[in-house]
Amino acid sequence: MAGARFDSWDDVVAFACALPDVEMAPFYDTPCPKLNGKALAAPGRETGSFAVMAKPDEKGILLETDPATFWQTPHYEGWHALLVRFGSDDPVRVANVIRRAWWDRAKKAQRQAFGERP
Repeated sequence: MAGARFDSWDDVVAFACALPDVEMAPFYDTPCPKLNGKALAAPGRETGSFAVMAKPDEKGILLETDPATFWQTPHYEGWHALLVRFGSDDPVRVANVIRRAWWDRAKKAQRQAFGERP
């Protein structure tokens, strides 16, 4: 997973599905990577981007500190997700946002096996 790039939805799926116990399953009728039945990411509604789940406080920080990568439309306001542009100049940060989405949906035993929250 080191050196991951997020230039397409396929890249996002490959990265997310390499995390422990992630399965592809329907999310709003679209196959998406899920952990324990909860989506980590989705293709989103906007061309050139995908949606990733994020806690509200972290979402605000991401939107403020890296608007070239993280953004939202009115559809995502007030929702625990934000949009991520493909081809980010900071794929390590994008990877950690996806890992945090995994960790936030993990059960206690899964978290203990994984380690600290990214």
